[in-house]
Amino acid sequence: MIVLGIDPGIATTGFGVVREESAGQINALAYGVLSTPKDDTLPRRLLSLRQQLNELIQRWRPTESAVEALFFATNLKTAMAVGQARGVVLVTLQEAGLAIGEYTPLQVKQAITGYGQAGKRQMQTVVQMLFSLDALPRPDDAADALAVAFTHLQSSRYHRLETGA
Repeated sequence: MIVLGIDPGIATTGFGVVREESAGQINALAYGVLSTPKDDTLPRRLLSLRQQLNELIQRWRPTESAVEALFFATNLKTAMAVGQARGVVLVTLQEAGLAIGEYTPLQVKQAITGYGQAGKRQMQTVVQMLFSLDALPRPDDAADALAVAFTHLQSSRYHRLETGA
């Protein structure tokens, strides 16, 4: 199974592509960010995000996807732009026919570290260990996307065990 994990954003959207091998080992195939020019209009940025995401899907051919759910408390303008970017991500993944898992930051932190209040550095360190990466995954958005993909694989494993599928 190949999972495309996404940490949505308007300026940068983190992505992580991971594959579960038959022996249960999980490998990171690719990770990074999709960026949109801040000088572009919001509609152009959203279109750029969609195009870049489609290119990722075409290149890696994931079988499933996972997206981090929104969690904002302060800046309404930023929250709205990120929400719009998240909408573009969800529609693009749906159009590609991918199953979509959605996970809150708390769920992701618990799946990765066992602690729902883990900090960014702790998350990056554990993600580095889980995927045997040579360095901490950077930027944070990419590390978060790998963590979201890992969370989805863990959730899928549990679901398969529970249902016998």
